[in-house]
Amino acid sequence: MRDLDLTTLRLFVAACELRNMARAGEQEHIGASAISKRLALLEEQVGAPLLERHRRGVVPTAAGEILLEHARALLATSDRVARDMTAYRHGVKGQVRVLASMSSITESLPDDIAAFLAKPEHAQIRVDIEERTSSAIVQALREGLAPVGVCWDAADLEGLQTRPYRSDELVLVVHPGHALARLRACHFAQTLAHDHVGLPTHTAVHTMLGRAAAIIGQPIAYRAVVSTFDAALRCVQAGLGVAVVPREIVRRAGDASRMKIVPLKDAWARRRFAICFRDYERLSPAARLLVDHLSQG
Repeated sequence: MRDLDLTTLRLFVAACELRNMARAGEQEHIGASAISKRLALLEEQVGAPLLERHRRGVVPTAAGEILLEHARALLATSDRVARDMTAYRHGVKGQVRVLASMSSITESLPDDIAAFLAKPEHAQIRVDIEERTSSAIVQALREGLAPVGVCWDAADLEGLQTRPYRSDELVLVVHPGHALARLRACHFAQTLAHDHVGLPTHTAVHTMLGRAAAIIGQPIAYRAVVSTFDAALRCVQAGLGVAVVPREIVRRAGDASRMKIVPLKDAWARRRFAICFRDYERLSPAARLLVDHLSQG
């Protein structure tokens, strides 16, 4: 089989994702007939039908699904090469993309990366951070879409190499006038009789609390669901409910006088983060330096 053409693979991925030749053409600035011709040649090249063509669009065949997975990885690698070469021309000698969970970003990770970049010997290294859920981080690392991730170590990290990072503690935050504010500590089960302020369903904290509530056999009554820890604290300050958040988030909050921290007695409330990657020896020199720095924190 001849070498695959990256432009054609990009068109193939667009057609699969958009399920429509015309929309793929609009996105890639090429006519639908030209895409159809290129993809027909691609099918001839690989020796298998890749798309099922229907009146309303196209869907990948079984062979197409296999090629789609590889095409995405190849294109991601190609894009990283282009970015790295552009960065090199502008004087950046190393570039590391880090996928990180919301908790790690809102706690210590930005400060740790800033300390890494402040070292004179790292002046020519660029670090880009992108927030993802723990499950999305693991999937992206396995697919080779990013070199390094930082997430909760309870995620399914099978097939990845890891190093320990920092730890945190989930605590209950309540309004000073709330009934639970008089407690010095409590079990999560004691909070289920009260309204909660929660995070979106895809976040690690939401998943953890849902699992804990299911084990107890009681539902969580969410009065508000917000997208950030800061918004959750604001709702607690307004008396809309209680929230379970990392202690470090509360410590950094601007006005802690309108909130009270109640430690949770549950063992799962103490978490550890992990630095994840596929193979330390295959990381770029800049990525290895960053991993070593973070794992010493």
